[in-house]
Amino acid sequence: MTTPMVKFDKVTKRYGSLTVLDSLDLEIAANEKVAIIGPSGSGKTTVLRMLMTLERINEGIIYVDGEPLTHMEKNGTLVPADQRHLRRVRGNIGMVFQHFNLFPHMSAIRNCMEAPVNVLGMPKAEARERAAELLDMVGLGDKVDQYPSQLSGGQQQRVAIARALAMRPKVMLFDEVTSALDPELVGEVLNVIRKLGSEHNLTMLMVTHQMGFAREFADRVCFFYGGKIAEEGAPDEIFSNPENERTRQFLSAVLEAN
Repeated sequence: MTTPMVKFDKVTKRYGSLTVLDSLDLEIAANEKVAIIGPSGSGKTTVLRMLMTLERINEGIIYVDGEPLTHMEKNGTLVPADQRHLRRVRGNIGMVFQHFNLFPHMSAIRNCMEAPVNVLGMPKAEARERAAELLDMVGLGDKVDQYPSQLSGGQQQRVAIARALAMRPKVMLFDEVTSALDPELVGEVLNVIRKLGSEHNLTMLMVTHQMGFAREFADRVCFFYGGKIAEEGAPDEIFSNPENERTRQFLSAVLEAN
């Protein structure tokens, strides 16, 4: 058996008395593309935020590439990870957020150079060359010196994707990356994600409301409901013939709204 690239082992997340994720078990293989769908409040984004260590878990363990992320070994036992361990293991993961989160005072190329220089210690010339290549790859080779305020939402989101890739992650997380965009800009961002999926060895985990894209792009779809995976399977099975009543209700509501 090959080691999963991402593994949630009985992971629980609570906010006070509210349980957002309830003893979640989830394994994602290297290079697998997984779409997470479900109603608001079902725990979808929390999965990504815990992988980015933006949220602490209450119980269970998360592994990345066979190594505990949330814990580390000390004297033969697993203890909660310290900041240094979290930073090192999290270095395998890149995340693209709903609202771009670019540095407004930096050009597109500087946005993509900042973390490789300051976190990876990459020489500036090498970071600039890599950032230029990545911006070219996402179709923005002619916008390297423009600032976020000079770019459309779709272009800003493509810079955000290039910036995440600049850290050479093994896992890419996408959190509703098209939901803040005007409808006519959605396609350009989805095309970049398609290209990433087909041309690069990346494990990709995507929370999305774009059902058509999830069906076409993902290897597997997980439907979250009430902090658990209520149903998972190949996209055609989930979208054409869902077994779970909640999945059926959700899909009919979402597809009607589109």
